[in-house]
Amino acid sequence: MLVLTRKHQESVVVINVDGVECLIKMTVLDLTGDRVKLGFEADKELLIHRSEVWDRIRVDRQSDQPTTKPLA
Repeated sequence: MLVLTRKHQESVVVINVDGVECLIKMTVLDLTGDRVKLGFEADKELLIHRSEVWDRIRVDRQSDQPTTKPLA
């Protein structure tokens, strides 16, 4: 895990392997008490979810798959 410290209005970027294209830009928008508001900029084709939403999507996808092979 990469751990970074950012202040208000500072950003972090995730780039592709060749270092040319920015895939995600995350900016700290607000700090209130123990809460941080983050803004994400990315192509519309790139899906961004909270981790608990992504966990639920994965569980739902796994339950949609058949557990046994269909008979031929």
